[in-house]
Amino acid sequence: MVVSGVLVAALVGCSGGADQSTSAGSAPIVEATATATAWAAATAAGDKSAPASPRSSASSTGKPPVNASPSAAVGGKPTNTAGHHTVLIVNATQQTLWVAATQQKEHPIARTRWKLAPGASTSVLLPRGWGGRIWARAGCHTDGSGRNVCQSGYCADSEACVQPNPAPTTLAEFALDAWAGLDFYDVSMVDGANLPMWINVFHTVTKDPLSSRGCSAAGCTRPIACPSAMRVNSGGTVVACKNPCTAFNTDATCCRGDWAGREKCVPSRWPVDYTQVFKKAEPFAYSYAFDDSATMSCKGGCDYRVTFGLTPGKGAT
Repeated sequence: MVVSGVLVAALVGCSGGADQSTSAGSAPIVEATATATAWAAATAAGDKSAPASPRSSASSTGKPPVNASPSAAVGGKPTNTAGHHTVLIVNATQQTLWVAATQQKEHPIARTRWKLAPGASTSVLLPRGWGGRIWARAGCHTDGSGRNVCQSGYCADSEACVQPNPAPTTLAEFALDAWAGLDFYDVSMVDGANLPMWINVFHTVTKDPLSSRGCSAAGCTRPIACPSAMRVNSGGTVVACKNPCTAFNTDATCCRGDWAGREKCVPSRWPVDYTQVFKKAEPFAYSYAFDDSATMSCKGGCDYRVTFGLTPGKGAT
């Protein structure tokens, strides 16, 4: 996430990896059992649901990951709490998700891990100035040593966990109260993707760039058509899609050597623009490190809803 060409300091050092340390200790996973409120049909009726067709030279013959199952039509609004930002996290997929959030030393939060059944939601209260990420793991279980083992997604902070290798992970990134009363946020597929995701804003003077159904002016939240060379398989099923650098390890796809830097790392000049694999699925998301048009801002003590899932069909309620 970049603001006016300067990396937002709140996100420096934030990583989904299990090797992060935190002074707040390890919190237990809390299972959310409350089902999220269903959307009203009238809300969905006004959304722009037809996706755009971005130009792409990448292969799109791969089947969507199993994690991109049809979404349940669930929603709800985050509560507004003075002095904090509330993030409502919604599981609109058809599988159980193990959600995690960054624990930040300067702005600690009470809990960083939740287990969400299909259709369930939970809220996290974030202090002003918090910067970090929210993501989810799928296909998880606890092994005989008490470690959490998942088919996809980064381990959480200070978690007894066996991380997949590789571990492409879709990220919701936040830099709250970062500059001039503005929050900056985005959906990132820079590290690859394991789940579809979108973010909505509430209690703000800012117009939400996405509809409640996960659609922007450029298109909606769709399954990733992941090329075979970028797929991560587990038990014969596609569970995630690697980023181009991890998949191909070339100077171009890794933005290094002659391709290093913002001005030189231009995916449209690659032999094949594999970033379009992600742009066709989520046109509003970061598809590579310098895709800064994907940074969104919010003013006015904003609260957020992070939805894991695909844009539901027009008939969903």
